Amino acid sequence: MASSLTCTGMIWALLSFLCAAASCIGFFMPYWLLGSQLEKSVSFGTFRRCSYPVRDESRQTTVMVEQCGRYASFQAIPSAEWRICTVVTGWALISRTVGRVAGGIQFLGGLLIGSGCALYPLGWDSEEVRQTCGNLSNQFELGSCEIGWAYYCTGGGAAAAMLICTWLACFSGKKQKQYPY
Repeated sequence: MASSLTCTGMIWALLSFLCAAASCIGFFMPYWLLGSQLEKSVSFGTFRRCSYPVRDESRQTTVMVEQCGRYASFQAIPSAEWRICTVVTGWALISRTVGRVAGGIQFLGGLLIGSGCALYPLGWDSEEVRQTCGNLSNQFELGSCEIGWAYYCTGGGAAAAMLICTWLACFSGKKQKQYPY
């Protein structure tokens, strides 16, 4: 079966798929920020969290529920910056599907995902993150937490889409043969 893609075009298509996969996996996983609270591991994504404190009224104490889940509502996301990050990153991932065909849209998708990653640290000053990061966190200051693999996966996919895949898209198609008639 003949292809209208050059070897560069096939590499572009493969890398586009890998970038989209990395960004999607990273976006949906709640491992952007890692910390601990009440001696339990806690992790956050833009719209998900693993392990959270709940008041146990029968024992008059706070216990950690060691489960992952989404916030109950969009407004329950701990900061406005994380809500914006969720919207721009999620919207960009929709555009990235089309980005496999159009390098310009792919670049825009990578730019939006990168913007979401840049906005994420602005939400580290929320009360929920401070409780987890030793009350030392602030915007762009992690306190006792650390950045998780999903954040790097999302940002790396965005950077590769913007830099490598967009450049490869320029060379992806074969030149059409010119016929003299």
